[in-house]
Amino acid sequence: LVSLPYWGDRATIRLFVEIFYILALAQMWNLLAGYGGLVSVGQQAFIGLGGYMLFIITINYGVGAIWAIPLSGIICAFISLPIAFLVFRLRGHYFAIGTWVVAEVFLLGFAQISSLGGGSGKSLPIAIVKSIADSRNGRDAAIYWTALFVVVATITIIYLLLRSRHGLALTAIRDSEEASNSLGVDNFKAKLLVYIFAAFGTAAIGALIFLTKLRISPSAAFDINWTTTVIFIVVIGGIGTIEGPILGAIIYFLLREPLSDFGTWYLILLGATAVIVMLKTPQGIWGIITKHYDL
Repeated sequence: LVSLPYWGDRATIRLFVEIFYILALAQMWNLLAGYGGLVSVGQQAFIGLGGYMLFIITINYGVGAIWAIPLSGIICAFISLPIAFLVFRLRGHYFAIGTWVVAEVFLLGFAQISSLGGGSGKSLPIAIVKSIADSRNGRDAAIYWTALFVVVATITIIYLLLRSRHGLALTAIRDSEEASNSLGVDNFKAKLLVYIFAAFGTAAIGALIFLTKLRISPSAAFDINWTTTVIFIVVIGGIGTIEGPILGAIIYFLLREPLSDFGTWYLILLGATAVIVMLKTPQGIWGIITKHYDL
């Protein structure tokens, strides 16, 4: 994977960049919902915020495009704190709907900011694009390696987090929120921390996404399809596991690449696949594998 830019063609490199950032998003949503029990359908709020933060701090403050990725995540982590205290007042499906409403509010808000292109959006200036690397191949390679680093870092951090004291609390919450609370786990604090961390990671990935696209608009940045895609990946792969989203991402792209030309039938097939998996094996395909081979 590290050597791909030296021998792969441009289309292959761009496909792998997309695989990396979709997988990273799926891992973040899985951490939030699979372990924290926070089933959000509004994570596109932080994808869009991260993308817009990238544009703001690179254009207005001259920060390098690559360095702007983690900085966008940090800024959005602070923004997520008041949002958390708002949506945490809701439970279950009300929480899910509340997160979606927050994303819609951001969409409508950024559509009114004329300096960011309003509803039509804005492109990254050529000078910022060229600051990544002088040649197109160099820019593709730099963005590719950044995406590879992001997905590896995401999986590694989540792996280490789940094996820490805080991760043990999240695992307890995942298995039984009432039991974990009775045994001394501070459920609110654990969920708040995981929500802020997921906001940081999702926003940084959002900045990476719109760095690859070089253009942003409210409808693209805050599109609910970002979240529905990662929910599909996590559900069919196996929620509440690290391996599940990896397997789900592989299945998603294997289905998408040959079938996307079929239009509506492709979407029907994705939906039918998700429904069948949820009915037959709620733990996902990775759940079947672990049960069959006693992993």
